Amino acid sequence: MRTTADRIRHAISFELIGILLATPLAAFAFHLEGGDSVVVVVASATVAMLWNYVYNLGFDHVMQHFRGTTEKTKIIRVFHAILFELGLLAIMLPMIAWYLQIGLWQAFIMDLGLAIFYMVYALVFNWAYDRVFPLPEWQEGKAEA
Repeated sequence: MRTTADRIRHAISFELIGILLATPLAAFAFHLEGGDSVVVVVASATVAMLWNYVYNLGFDHVMQHFRGTTEKTKIIRVFHAILFELGLLAIMLPMIAWYLQIGLWQAFIMDLGLAIFYMVYALVFNWAYDRVFPLPEWQEGKAEA
C-alpha cells in the first residue's frame, strides 16, 4: 500500500492541478465572478483533499482485503472515480448552495458540472500518478508473470 507521505503528495498535487484547471472553467461555465469561482473551487478542493485521503485509504484497504492487491483494473478505476465524486457531491452540495445563496437545484447542477469535470480529471490523474509512482509490488507481479 502507499505510504502516508505518498498519499499526501498525491492529494496535494491532485488538488493544485485541479484548482488551476477548474477555477477558470467554473467561472466561465457558471457565469461566476472571479472571486466566487475561486472560493467555490478552493473550498471544494480543500474538502476534496481531506476526502481524498480518507476515501483512498479506505478504498485501498477494501481492495487489499478482497483482491489481495491495491492495483486497479480499468473498471475498478471507473468505479473508484464515480464513488469518490458521489461522496464529494453529498458533502459539497449544501456548502455551495449556502455560499452562493442559490437553491439546492442550482447548486446541484453546478456541483454536478464540477463533479463530471473532476471525475474525468481523477481518472486521468490517478492513472498517470500510478504510472509515474508505481508501487514495488506492481513491478514484482509483472516480473513473475
